[in-house]
Amino acid sequence: MNHTAKHARTGKFAIGLFVVLALLWAMLSGMPKALLIALGVVSVALVTWIAVRMNNVDGYHAPLLPGLFGLVGYTLWLTKEIVIANLQVAKLIIAPKLSLHPTMITVDASELTELGQVIYANSITLTPGTVSLFIRDGRITVHSLIEEAADGLHEGSMLNKVKTLGPSVIEGDESN
Repeated sequence: MNHTAKHARTGKFAIGLFVVLALLWAMLSGMPKALLIALGVVSVALVTWIAVRMNNVDGYHAPLLPGLFGLVGYTLWLTKEIVIANLQVAKLIIAPKLSLHPTMITVDASELTELGQVIYANSITLTPGTVSLFIRDGRITVHSLIEEAADGLHEGSMLNKVKTLGPSVIEGDESN
């Protein structure tokens, strides 16, 4: 990547981070007084400067704004999946005869970056009835209480949803 493109990407990152942090600060502060607003701007600018300096050291970051709509869609989808899985687990607990079929499976996540693999593993763990045990060599080992949950992971719908979060989670995609 040439020098100009790197500065442009860093500038977009800094502006996006500043905007997101400022909006978050404004929503959480609840006190629109001049001194607090000034302190908020200073703290947001300081955090943005530190983040940009850190990016210059390691050269890796996840873009904030390009994947924002994908993140909202993914969060809504994951919430729906969590509710469905909760109902399945509750049904197993309430049922007079429990039909638990615990199983250990390994799912391939080698198409994802480290960030994507962590998001995928955490999403699996957030879904009741499944726990990600570890990530090794692009594969996630999962314990599942019921076979349907394991089958769902093998189908790859959650993996495909993680990929909708954008180029920062897909291995080999240099467009971020």
